[in-house]
Amino acid sequence: MKFANTFAATLVAATIGSTAAMSDTIVDIAVADDRFSTLVAAVGAAGLVETLQGPGPFTVYAPINDAFAALPEGTVETLLKPENKDQLTNVLLYHVDDRNLSAAQIPAGSNYFKPVLASERLCITKNSSGVMIADGTGEMANVIIADIKADNGVIHVIDKVLLPGTRPSC
Repeated sequence: MKFANTFAATLVAATIGSTAAMSDTIVDIAVADDRFSTLVAAVGAAGLVETLQGPGPFTVYAPINDAFAALPEGTVETLLKPENKDQLTNVLLYHVDDRNLSAAQIPAGSNYFKPVLASERLCITKNSSGVMIADGTGEMANVIIADIKADNGVIHVIDKVLLPGTRPSC
């Protein structure tokens, strides 16, 4: 994780310098929040900073640092290596929807949603307990903070890294 934190700090400095004219994009919000330093490092390593600073709209299911730390040891460091950029990009695009989707717009019950990673699906369940997202492993992420508004979309903070795989049951 030391590499991820060092990389994130470098990326933060570079990103802040390059986004002075823009304000409150999804990237700006993530960079300004220490809970997303691993996500920021991953977005930088995948070359997705400029994309997520674009006009969108985007809905990003943003895992906190603890979600990355819960992955098997060495996973984050392996994904951040340049030779694994395609795999990292696929994991990150699994967390992005190309719509501005607030929690209120998620229908009750369980429904399939198509992330930007077009070959995959998420099953998002909304009920009185909140919003949960099933990924390709069949495991559930919980939305722990919903509707962080950005100029180019919305962020929903989640407690698990979503991983592509088989289509989850919905």
